[in-house]
Amino acid sequence: MLEKLPDALGHALRNQRAGLDEIAFNLVDLRTGTAAIAVSSLAFADHAPIPALYTADGEGRSPPLQWSGVPAGAASVVLLVEDADAPTPRPLVHAIVVDLPADAEGTLPESALASPAQDDSTLPATGRVGRNSYLQAAWLPPDPPPGHGVHRYAFQVFALAAADPEDETALLDETPGREAVMDAINARALASGLLIGTYTRPDGSIRADQEEPATLPQTPGLLAT
Repeated sequence: MLEKLPDALGHALRNQRAGLDEIAFNLVDLRTGTAAIAVSSLAFADHAPIPALYTADGEGRSPPLQWSGVPAGAASVVLLVEDADAPTPRPLVHAIVVDLPADAEGTLPESALASPAQDDSTLPATGRVGRNSYLQAAWLPPDPPPGHGVHRYAFQVFALAAADPEDETALLDETPGREAVMDAINARALASGLLIGTYTRPDGSIRADQEEPATLPQTPGLLAT
């Protein structure tokens, strides 16, 4: 969708980024539960590029994910995927999944979420897909503006305690958005985990033999990942 934007616009917005300090993982203080869940993917390593297959430049499939270390007291698992480098005040939401099984080890296979490559979700029976920033209950493939530099996509997993069944405000609706999910995470999260994948579109205004390595702004005081 954004691949046709002029590189000059990406250049103009290059220093405008939400920032890693604004992703959910770094906004919620879980003390010893922070980073207790190990998150990985068979498609890419931590802080490594996401293959184009899973982006707007490819088929846009949702990538495979695995996690382990969900504590025994958890009742469900939430997945929240955000673009920390979107040129917006807050990170762009690429996927929300709630009510995933609270097994000690969990997985989402490739194409588990509805996407441009697949109309229907194939989530586990208990999982529900929330709304991304485009208000779609689907996977929003990485689609950074050309010339904007490297974008970091945060695949965040949270283990939640059970909600009070008598507190209707604690229950998530059928397709919750980021605000409702953040309220649930702040109220009930027991542990969290983070996997960072990167993606960038080439800057067409610079010849390949002249292009300098893309750099990201440094944000002090982030939680260790």
